[in-house]
Amino acid sequence: MNLPNKLTVLRVILIVPFVAFMLAPGLGAAGRYAAAALFVAAGLTDFLDGKIARKYGLVTNFGKFMDPLADKLLVASALVCLTSDGRLAAWIAILIISREFIISGFRLVASDNGIVIAASYWGKFKTASQMAMIVMLILDYGNEAYQACATAVTYLALALTLISLADYAMKNKDVLKEQK
Repeated sequence: MNLPNKLTVLRVILIVPFVAFMLAPGLGAAGRYAAAALFVAAGLTDFLDGKIARKYGLVTNFGKFMDPLADKLLVASALVCLTSDGRLAAWIAILIISREFIISGFRLVASDNGIVIAASYWGKFKTASQMAMIVMLILDYGNEAYQACATAVTYLALALTLISLADYAMKNKDVLKEQK
C-alpha cells in the first residue's frame, strides 16, 4: 500500500477518535479542541494524499474509490455529531449529505459508462467552506461575533454545496441518459 493510500486509511481511522471526542460527555472545551485537532489532521491527510498521488504517479483504483468515500465519511460523521448536540440544524446536514449521495450516484453511473467526472472548482470551494464551517461549529466559542461568523460560514458552505450540485448536474446531465 502506497503513502497516499495509507493517508486515506488514516483519515478513516481518525473518524473514530474524532466522533468519540465529539460525543463524549463532560469533556467541555478540551473535548472540542481535541475533536477540532483530529478533524483538521484528517482534512490535511485529504489534501496530502491527493497531492502526493498526483505528483509521484501513485494514483490507484483503491485511492480513487476510498479517497472520496473517506471524505464523505468524515464530513457526514461531523455533521451528524454537530446536529446531535444542536450546533447544526438537521435540514442543513441533510442537504449537505444528500448532495454527496447525488454526486456519488452521478459518478457511479458515469463510471459504468466509462466516463470520469473530475472534481470542479465549485466542489473544491464547497469542500473548503464545509471544512471551515465544521471546525468553527466544533470550537463553538460563545461570543456573539464568533457566532455570527460561524453562521455566515455555515450559510456560505450550504450555498456552495448547492451551487456545486447544480454545476455537476448541468455539466453531467447526459450521464443519466441511457448509454448502454
